[in-house]
Amino acid sequence: MKTLIILAHPNIANSLVNRHWRDAVLAHPDKFELHDLYALYADFKIDVEKEQKLLESHDKIVLQFPFRFSNCTPLLKQWFEDVFTRGWAYGGEDGGKLKGKKFALAISLGATEANYSKNGIVGFSVDEVLAPFKATFNFVGAIALPNFVSYGFTYDKSEQAVENSAKNYIKYLNKL
Repeated sequence: MKTLIILAHPNIANSLVNRHWRDAVLAHPDKFELHDLYALYADFKIDVEKEQKLLESHDKIVLQFPFRFSNCTPLLKQWFEDVFTRGWAYGGEDGGKLKGKKFALAISLGATEANYSKNGIVGFSVDEVLAPFKATFNFVGAIALPNFVSYGFTYDKSEQAVENSAKNYIKYLNKL
């Protein structure tokens, strides 16, 4: 079964890293299914039933987005609010549709890894700032897989750094 990659970048055409990750994923249509939220829902009107069916049809889901201000993009936040409903994702007689599904995050960060430490500017590790995502996955009975995190693209925008990141992303996805 293919791994579902849910891409949530508000301006993929101008993206440095996520665009390369997307292109690398698209080069492997036999292994990965790319689902671009901003391309589908630029108006923020999410087809909840379609999204729920898509999640039900995959065992492994990766949420790919730039991590800004310790959060996901606005449309991905709305996607969680709209799609992870009571009575489907959790609670009620028909809840638990995500139980046992495997979720991971693939995030790009402009800051360096050193910024994400107790003594860094953020003051917390990436795992600590990503805790709300893991808590959400736990709440709906999903399994949180190790995340893919790529740091420092504010400082190193070289073609080599971006290409290496895309190669490492595909290696990561293949190991899930």
